[in-house]
Amino acid sequence: MAPSIEKNLAVVRERMAEAAYRSGREPGAVTLVAVTKRQSAERVLEAYDAGCREFGENYVQELCEKAAQVGPRQGLRWHHIGQLQTNKARQALELAALVHGVDRESVAVALAKRAAEVGRVLPILVQVNVARESQKGGCDPVVLGALLDRCAALPSVRVVGLMTMPPFSEEPEDSRRYFRELHELRERFGGPARLPELSMGMSHDFAVAIAEGATLVRIGTAIFGERA
Repeated sequence: MAPSIEKNLAVVRERMAEAAYRSGREPGAVTLVAVTKRQSAERVLEAYDAGCREFGENYVQELCEKAAQVGPRQGLRWHHIGQLQTNKARQALELAALVHGVDRESVAVALAKRAAEVGRVLPILVQVNVARESQKGGCDPVVLGALLDRCAALPSVRVVGLMTMPPFSEEPEDSRRYFRELHELRERFGGPARLPELSMGMSHDFAVAIAEGATLVRIGTAIFGERA
């Protein structure tokens, strides 16, 4: 039997609120992005009916297909949270309210070009590979400042924060050092005034991410169950 999305959401929201209170933050300071990778449109709508409004997809093609199946819904916003290829910039721009995975200048330039064509300023997050894992996207922390400056010179995109994915571990505490480093990088490059958003934390470690300052948590399995 498929898990109850409504019940799972209630548990996730309760855990998010507890993590926020423990760290002296208001629960409203953290936004839940429901990650719908390989989930059906019907299950997306079930989450929507249970109160979710922010949904994240890793791949542009799946984002396009799912957005078409779900259709326009009051308050529903899509996030593109995976690595983005420059040739997919137009499609991402058309559907995503926020792009999380900008990790190089060429992607920012491609998004800015497409955004300028439609008269839009697109909010983006710069992805940082804080663990310097060769198999993952994200810029090296040592070039973050330069990438932020290059993005700032593009009038049709606006960097609103940073994003990271730490190495996976069954132990949530193992992620803390990477979340803390992303928080410290934000402080180094302007703080919340320049970079208000920190996208970090998934189903297994979002409570630790919230304790370290996450404003966006990307949660799939804890809401929808294991992917098929």
